[in-house]
Amino acid sequence: MHKRLNRTQRNYIIMGLCAVLLIMAVGYAAFQSQLKITGTSNIASNFLVKITGIESIVQSGSASNAIEPSYTDTTATFKTNLVSPGDSMKYDITVANEGNIDAVLNSIKVSNSNNEAITFETSGIEEGDELKASETDILTVLVTYNPSITSQPENTIATITVTLDYGQSGGSGNLPSGNDQTIGGQEVEIVSSGDGLYEDSYENGRLIYRGQNPNNYIEFNDELWRIIAKETDGTYKIIRNDVLANRPFDNANHRLTENNSYCVHPQYGCGVYAAVEGEFSSPSGSQKGTVTEDSSIKIYLNEDYYVNNINGEAKEQMTTHAFNIGAVDRLDQSGAENDSIEKNIEGEKMYTWTGYVGLVNVSDILRASTNHLCTSVSISYNGTNECNSNYLLDRGTTSELFYWTINPDSRESGGRANRVWRGIVNNSVAAVYTDSANYNTDAPRPVVFLKSSIVLSGNGTQSSPFKIV
Repeated sequence: MHKRLNRTQRNYIIMGLCAVLLIMAVGYAAFQSQLKITGTSNIASNFLVKITGIESIVQSGSASNAIEPSYTDTTATFKTNLVSPGDSMKYDITVANEGNIDAVLNSIKVSNSNNEAITFETSGIEEGDELKASETDILTVLVTYNPSITSQPENTIATITVTLDYGQSGGSGNLPSGNDQTIGGQEVEIVSSGDGLYEDSYENGRLIYRGQNPNNYIEFNDELWRIIAKETDGTYKIIRNDVLANRPFDNANHRLTENNSYCVHPQYGCGVYAAVEGEFSSPSGSQKGTVTEDSSIKIYLNEDYYVNNINGEAKEQMTTHAFNIGAVDRLDQSGAENDSIEKNIEGEKMYTWTGYVGLVNVSDILRASTNHLCTSVSISYNGTNECNSNYLLDRGTTSELFYWTINPDSRESGGRANRVWRGIVNNSVAAVYTDSANYNTDAPRPVVFLKSSIVLSGNGTQSSPFKIV
């Protein structure tokens, strides 16, 4: 007997062209593409559209690759040097149907880059194009330093997003009705109230767990962890259920100011998780400077902890991933009523670090609350329990809980370069607050990403957690 096709048997390809920097006479273009494969099937048919190649060709001038273009099943990446007006580089990204179900491109959307100095053109794939099983298509992206530009442009950043929405050929292209999504191959109900799995209100296609005790327990590394989210690229963001032993986020005088001008008071540590290129800035611009060295907690988690405390099987289940390490502003001048989770997320995404082990984002904690009063980090900072009803602010069997996030504290009035956001829980408070980076009264609570291909058994309860099979 044939079973119905799973409602998520559909592929999204999201390709984002971002961070195009024109500095003096040299431009820098980065193209990042994510192929989100969320399709599974309950019959023998296999729906699988993926990226299988990328090629670059200099079209004109002195354009060149800053790095060699690369790709995985889910991403294609290139960086381009544009030396002078008229320079251009073409990138051909191959999309293949390696399943045995014919696919059709239901829609293609291209955002506006909003920078006249850099132009982008896409070609080769159009709406309605059929991608039969075992066949390939080419998406071409042409990046050009606008030849009409005669002086150094003030706007040095351009972004573009290309979204390709593939569905099963012969169908309507729309997802079947229903309230389930797949977590590790299992259908899990999407809820709109109470504890459970929600559609993320702030990032389309992302699924998050919310509430005091949702069924998001997962056995990983022979320990209990919690699933924070199923990301838009299909990976799973998970956090250790228990914290590790207390340690500073950044040891005193670990990063001296001469090499890290952002770290103005090194004797109190520095609030940035990892080194960044160029200048690190808070969203308001009140705190700026270089950060050329990693925090002591980042070094510990990715060298000592990862090497010695994560077993070989667990390492095979993990994947490197981008962590959003930007600062989150507290609005101490314009007022908490003007803050929002959207603004907090924007701050986090200003800078990223890619690796194996990180910490939770401030916004992950805020989004996990089902308390309608939890609307921003400023609200949580100024209050006590506005962000409760939240498994990430549950102290469990401990008397109190204090753990680091991955995001620096910043405020409109400045002066917080040594402070870091943290989750705190005791008898009277469940909130996101801050602490000095050199304090050893807070704990790391590791966060990792699991591969999108994992298959799970179990039901996610504490007594029967999800298990990777």
